[in-house]
Amino acid sequence: MSELRDRIDALAARARADQRAFDAPENPPDEERALGYLRDGVGDVVNVYVEARTGEFVRLDREEMDRLERALADWLELYARCHGKDVRPEVTVREVAEFVVKTYDLKDTAQLLTGVPARR
Repeated sequence: MSELRDRIDALAARARADQRAFDAPENPPDEERALGYLRDGVGDVVNVYVEARTGEFVRLDREEMDRLERALADWLELYARCHGKDVRPEVTVREVAEFVVKTYDLKDTAQLLTGVPARR
């Protein structure tokens, strides 16, 4: 359990650091950076959650879930800001994990949850 807690702590710290370091792109979208936040942020949060829920089921306590969901929201917000949009979706890690399972695609999941980029 301490390994999982350590991973959650690291994700929360990375998300806060990414938020502090973020500079909006001059000419959005910055697709490469947006995809990085999905792959190396949102994807990592979903992986931790799925690992906790599969195999040897591990119950995450409220504090751990709060930190995971805050990190998730931070990275989804940064994804949207890379597209020049100010969006902070109110979603749970479980909802995002379920969307990823259904779509098999982080980018599609982020678009569905944030509306960014707008569908044509």
